[in-house]
Amino acid sequence: MKKYILGIFAIAVLASCKSQQEKALRSADKNFILKTANENFAKKKWKNALALYDRLPNLVAGTDDAPNVVFNSAYANFYDKNYRLAGNQFKNFSVSFPQDSRKEEAAYMSALCYYNGSMDYNLDQSSTELAINELQEFLNNYPNSERSKNINTMIDELSYKLEFKAYENAKQYFKMADYKATTVAFENVLDDFPSTKLRPKIYDYMMKARYLLAQNSVYDLKEERIESALAFTRQVEKELPDTEYSETALDLRKKLEKEKKDFAVVKKQTEERIAVLTAKQKKIADKMAQQNKTEQQMKDQIDLEKQANQMRRDSAVLQTPPPAATFKIQR
Repeated sequence: MKKYILGIFAIAVLASCKSQQEKALRSADKNFILKTANENFAKKKWKNALALYDRLPNLVAGTDDAPNVVFNSAYANFYDKNYRLAGNQFKNFSVSFPQDSRKEEAAYMSALCYYNGSMDYNLDQSSTELAINELQEFLNNYPNSERSKNINTMIDELSYKLEFKAYENAKQYFKMADYKATTVAFENVLDDFPSTKLRPKIYDYMMKARYLLAQNSVYDLKEERIESALAFTRQVEKELPDTEYSETALDLRKKLEKEKKDFAVVKKQTEERIAVLTAKQKKIADKMAQQNKTEQQMKDQIDLEKQANQMRRDSAVLQTPPPAATFKIQR
């Protein structure tokens, strides 16, 4: 019987709460809406509170209740995990109510909202970049605040997420065996994040990419790429001594030195074959040139003979006297 009575009481309470929420949603009474919204906020009924806070901005504009409505609404969205919206509301609060004692808290919460709203590294990172900017802005505005103590740690965490995304994107080129693009992509990562903690791993991929690019290179670029790969192995050994990466560098350099020697032999043989082929081509060209010259001389000789014969014929015509005059004999 006791359980039954408690159940009836609980249902009655829920019905009463629901009825009050519905009344507040339909009401135009600012004080009733605000009271119900604040009660929902105190009971951590974030969605119910937000539904009512959304109705209040115009009703409380210019009153002492306006800051509390914006502030509570921002916190309700924060606890309801609407981080982007909450961040905007906290930021608007710190701008709209610069004299409010909660201005610093709002500025910090704004940055914290953007921090919590940062997506996983493999998703869009615009929220991460925004969070870094907001955290840095808070650090600049409140350098001595107790809340600033963990800001640098949060910025480092977010920056690493950007670094790791760029690193993973560059790795995709290596997986696709596009070694030239791999090198360029990782160089861009180092340019964008010069103090990255991923430098050793980046060097490892760049070194292997240069090695494979040299090994599979076309003839005209092979020697240059071998030298580039060798130089990079020395750089890795210098900057990362006594590490697994320097061991890899030593192993690849041995292979590259052998590749260099083998290519030198191939290059010499190729140059010799080219020299022989060039000599043959020159000989053939000279022969053809001589043949053409001979043919031209014969043609010229024939033309000269034709001209001489023509001149002789013309001369004979000129030297032949005209026939003697013929007189008729008179009878």
